[in-house]
Amino acid sequence: MKIKNITTFLLKVPLGDQRFYSSQCAFPERNSLLVRIETDTGICGWGESGQYGPGEPVATFIETVLKPRLIGKNPLDINVLWEDMFTGIRDFGRKTTGIEAMSGIDIALWDIAGKFYNKPVYELLGGAFRKKVLGYATGCYYRGEDVLDYKKSLQNLKDEASGYIDAGFTALKIKVGLLHVKEEMERIAAIREAVGDDIILMVDANHAYNFHTAKRIGKFLEEMNVHFFEEPVVPENIHGYKTLRETLNLAIAAGENEFTRFGYLELLKNECLDIIQPNIGCAGGFTEAKRIEALASAYHVQVIPHCWGSGIALAAALQYCATIAPSPHTAFECAPENSPMIEYDKNVNPLRDSLLTETFNVNDGFVQIPDGPGLGVEINMSVLEKYLTKS
Repeated sequence: MKIKNITTFLLKVPLGDQRFYSSQCAFPERNSLLVRIETDTGICGWGESGQYGPGEPVATFIETVLKPRLIGKNPLDINVLWEDMFTGIRDFGRKTTGIEAMSGIDIALWDIAGKFYNKPVYELLGGAFRKKVLGYATGCYYRGEDVLDYKKSLQNLKDEASGYIDAGFTALKIKVGLLHVKEEMERIAAIREAVGDDIILMVDANHAYNFHTAKRIGKFLEEMNVHFFEEPVVPENIHGYKTLRETLNLAIAAGENEFTRFGYLELLKNECLDIIQPNIGCAGGFTEAKRIEALASAYHVQVIPHCWGSGIALAAALQYCATIAPSPHTAFECAPENSPMIEYDKNVNPLRDSLLTETFNVNDGFVQIPDGPGLGVEINMSVLEKYLTKS
């Protein structure tokens, strides 16, 4: 079996008046870059990358740099192909676009392997510790009215958070970092009041704060019984992460903006994090994500993958979650704090909710891991064509 062709599909869905904001940017659209690898036997694999910012540079990188290296190669030689791609781009692509491009290709190669062997990816990666994973709703972003007058939006915020719990979620991650700290504290307190004390609550700043501000709000998060504080400071602030971890009595999480095991090694050896969050579509695909997990286990750091993008990204993250060992290992996986969770963004996302022939659902707080061959999902090509910007 040989690789016959590699095609990229840039998808965009304008959100109109449903746009939302994090501390760093506006989201006027949902976008993603899908990768399809075709073989000479007719087996095709799907992957995803280009989830952070514009997908055009990633598509160009795939088409002009990586595709010529892969045509004619055996798609089952996944480790060999990963190393060939990485060493081929090491001088100019060890971070960001180059690794994102590799990630989408690697996911597609594992999808091909699963279809070839008629096994889900999780079996090829060594088996499943679990067949379902706790889903946490990511929501309570900023809307236009939040910035203009946050007090008027507090009731809407409480209603939104309560709606996620009513929908079956038992864990919720909310956004901070755009408003003054005192205003953010009011938002957090309102949400905790709305969902109650039994809900696992997490807070994501998207690296909005300097160290002393992150420490100040982190002390308040302790009072609110927050499980983890995600990206409190910028990714480059290694010392800030380490010191916050030593100072605060809650877990510090980060890693969605890091790439490959070499980047994660710096975070781990400097004792920066309690939880690392590799994104399968950005950090190097399945191949590298398993290496990152192995590194994390050596440092006794928990892995909870970041997930953003279409249904392909979610399927890949679920396959990965199946294979992550509990940390620490227990006879029965009863404590959610010791187990991986899957991020389930609750903003409008047709690329996740309509793109696949079968939709993911949250039942009793959990998302079922697909057990079909490869990623275990199929693309609805008519939906893909509806949102296609570039092929």
